[in-house]
Amino acid sequence: MMDWTDRHCRFFHRLLTQRALLYTEMLTTGAVLHGDRARLLRYEPAEHPLALQLGGSDQQALAACARIAADAGFDEVNLNVGCPSDRVQNGRFGACLMAEPALVGDCVAAMKAAVAIPVTVKCRIGIDEQDPEPALENFTEAVARGGADALIVHARKAWLKGLSPKANRDVPPLDYERVYRLKRAHPRLTVVLNGGIDSVEAALTHLDRVDGVMMGRTAYQEPWRLLAVDPLVFGEAARFVSVKDAAAALLPHIERELGQGTRLHAITRHLHGLFRAVPGARAFRRRLAGATAAPNAGAEYLAAALALVPDRCLDSTGELAHIAA
Repeated sequence: MMDWTDRHCRFFHRLLTQRALLYTEMLTTGAVLHGDRARLLRYEPAEHPLALQLGGSDQQALAACARIAADAGFDEVNLNVGCPSDRVQNGRFGACLMAEPALVGDCVAAMKAAVAIPVTVKCRIGIDEQDPEPALENFTEAVARGGADALIVHARKAWLKGLSPKANRDVPPLDYERVYRLKRAHPRLTVVLNGGIDSVEAALTHLDRVDGVMMGRTAYQEPWRLLAVDPLVFGEAARFVSVKDAAAALLPHIERELGQGTRLHAITRHLHGLFRAVPGARAFRRRLAGATAAPNAGAEYLAAALALVPDRCLDSTGELAHIAA
């Protein structure tokens, strides 16, 4: 998610789940080819498995970016054909490309020819006045012919005319059944469901009908939910008992980053939803907010904020869990 899932966010989320595939924020091909590539593509080895998400519609540029992603060590490259913002439309990428399935298929083919890592596509079930039945089918056939390794479907239409990007996340109704039908029609294609998934438990209800589930804003706004991914989806123990433990484990990362000139707020801004509905959560957020106005704030801000949360806080089920001192 643009401006959200940066490398600090991903590093923290990896503390919560060792197995989930993480995605970068969407980067345009122009930014990757002509921008500060070292900064834009920077990540910690601990973030693996990690996919680079691209926005673009030029086959040669996408192929070049895919090679850059593979050379940089990313585990997957993903083409975003789902973002509905005006800025994205003006650049001829994102959801508007659902009107050009043949072009998207050619882009996928060019990327596949350039790299050995998986190439995937993220889309909607349709845009504007499109009928999702033929529109999504035609789109899927095009990207499958191009060799896409997976299709991630946000189970809503995107209305490019008349709805804001924010409204496009909530107003168009979800149609999970359309995605289930797509999977039945394309059993050999990996189909991942996205949209409106508000818990790992909810994700499990879809996994007998699709190959995977993507969580976006819920994972960001209530990151404690990610503690349930490894035990519930993969049958493995979570690395930490609770989010308080995981947040404390972020302190060494903060110390390293501060030494390289990163401001504390760039990291702690991703933690504000950490203790939602937990006693002390408001005081925790207020304390973290102080880092915004303190250019020389150090890791002690987070340590002090964590001290305001009781030693019983959210575990992977959302219940209050005891943390040993």
